[in-house]
Amino acid sequence: MKNILAKHFRENTVEAGCDEAGRGCLAGPVYAAAVILPEDFTHPLLNDSKQMSRKNRDILRPIIESEAIAWGVCAVQAEEIDRINILNASITGMHRALGMLSVTPELVLVDGNRFKPYGGIPHVCIVKGDSKYASIAAASVLAKCHRDEFMERLSAEFPQYGWDRNKGYPTKEHKKAIQEHGITPYHRLSFTLFGENLLF
Repeated sequence: MKNILAKHFRENTVEAGCDEAGRGCLAGPVYAAAVILPEDFTHPLLNDSKQMSRKNRDILRPIIESEAIAWGVCAVQAEEIDRINILNASITGMHRALGMLSVTPELVLVDGNRFKPYGGIPHVCIVKGDSKYASIAAASVLAKCHRDEFMERLSAEFPQYGWDRNKGYPTKEHKKAIQEHGITPYHRLSFTLFGENLLF
């Protein structure tokens, strides 16, 4: 049965949904997105991006980008992830994405349970929010699409890691490639699958 997404958390409020993609990856940036949707926005394909097919995400991306009141997408690179840790990098990415919005939200809806205040704007953390609220789901789609596109471009430079297929996640293929070819400048050195901690 199709999941029904709520259009807003609080009525008559400009809400920005925030989500990230790539938090559990071994390589590449984490991408964060912020989206403000029109009050009447609806689309039958919209859902948590992890529950959607690649085809449906690709259909929705231009629709969200053209119909959103405002949207922003930001990448936080591996070097910064290693320096400040992945949780802080995810939150930093969301802050930067919010800073890209052409309209200032009155409330920020965040997927997950951790966030830091941004610009004095109230926020609400919602576990599995990308399957509950349309604006968070839309942010999850944009973050996922933009990150996948980046990893596919990167794969042309480093084809041995299969990033066009695994997008930097710790698949058997990816871990085997690390063992055989070592790491790249795009790998996250702070993650515990390198050196003596390499897990297979």
